[in-house]
Amino acid sequence: MASALGLDFGTTNTVIALASQDGGGTASLAFSDGTQTANSMRTALSFMKDRKLGVHALTVEAGHAAIRQFIDNPGECRFLQSIKTFAASALFQGTLVHARRHDFEDLMEIFIRRLKHYAGDGWPTDVSRVIAGRPVRFAGARPDEALAVQRYNEALGRLGFPEIHYVYEPVAAAYYFARRLKSDATVLVADFGGGTTDYSLIRFEFVAGELRATPIGQSGVGVAGDNFDFRIIDNVVSPQIGKGSHFKSFGKTLEVPTSYYAQFGRWNQLSVFKASREFSELQKLVSSSLEPEKLERFIDLIDYDEGYPLYQAVSAAKMALSHEEETEFYFAPLGPDSRRTIRRGDFDGWISDDLARLEEGLDEVLAKTGTAESQVDKVFLTGGTSFVPAVRRIFTNRFDAGKIETGEELLSIAHGLALIGDVADIERWTA
Repeated sequence: MASALGLDFGTTNTVIALASQDGGGTASLAFSDGTQTANSMRTALSFMKDRKLGVHALTVEAGHAAIRQFIDNPGECRFLQSIKTFAASALFQGTLVHARRHDFEDLMEIFIRRLKHYAGDGWPTDVSRVIAGRPVRFAGARPDEALAVQRYNEALGRLGFPEIHYVYEPVAAAYYFARRLKSDATVLVADFGGGTTDYSLIRFEFVAGELRATPIGQSGVGVAGDNFDFRIIDNVVSPQIGKGSHFKSFGKTLEVPTSYYAQFGRWNQLSVFKASREFSELQKLVSSSLEPEKLERFIDLIDYDEGYPLYQAVSAAKMALSHEEETEFYFAPLGPDSRRTIRRGDFDGWISDDLARLEEGLDEVLAKTGTAESQVDKVFLTGGTSFVPAVRRIFTNRFDAGKIETGEELLSIAHGLALIGDVADIERWTA
């Protein structure tokens, strides 16, 4: 029987783990959405009108099924991803989905209800409490953490959970990691998500044979894997579709506005851009452009909804650079001349500002807790971005390589949350 449910509601992926009442450990919840069965679900939603169900009825999908619905129905489907990035934004007052307003709480609730549907009989009926992870710092320029927690409470409360607790995501990862410890240790956890990177320091000690822990401190920055993807887009793709090119206007030579290319920060934003005034303006620039073929490629990418395949190609290139010194980027819709060799050294230069911010977050947690690097016994890196060599060097340059460990990148937070949910002194862990 399940007693505690660990919810890792992530920017990119969501994982749910269950802790058993008999102390037998944890298990991931499996989701079958019609496209695949997996123990993690892409944090995305799609909404499509369903005339068979009525004028105002919507067919809703989540995860990979949402992506498939969006790709198969261009122009008809409203797609939303990275929902979590809006949680702490006071500016986000909801979004219209086929003329119906949806607040953040609505989106989070709908997403988790879809996961419940995909889990089928695997969804537990006897959960005593839900332990939800939260970042140390929410994404956004001026995140309102109290607002984010209020929105989480409202969404999760609608699902009928009897108890709701919050734990910092890196704290949960550290708790999961601590099962490997054989002796007392001060552990630094770096959790690299899609939208944020969080750090946590925890002291683990064995007292009378029982492992006990004392949280020491946390820090976080709004930089993570999504930023790295955008750097590749901005330096490899955008120049091929007109960034940096010029057009003629009233006898003057002007640069194509760079604001058009900011749309590539999220691939699904391209479908919104397609219906915007800016896209109409871009189309008009072709006739006066000095390199019209580049803008035509841009327009084709938008018209044929190539955003998701493009980001898959970008992600594959980023992953290849984690174990190769260079890789070839090629995206057929850009044409036969779109092949580019991306060298790891160039990529490291593109992300240098992001790396500096990651290091500032690390400096912050050490400084505010008064912890010297030599006092850290173990460093646990979790999240896909931890495989980027330049990110790993931040830690190998400052800590002995033998102290650094990785593993269970997608699952550690959810399982750590479930384990914390099963302890008697849960208040010591909650944020």
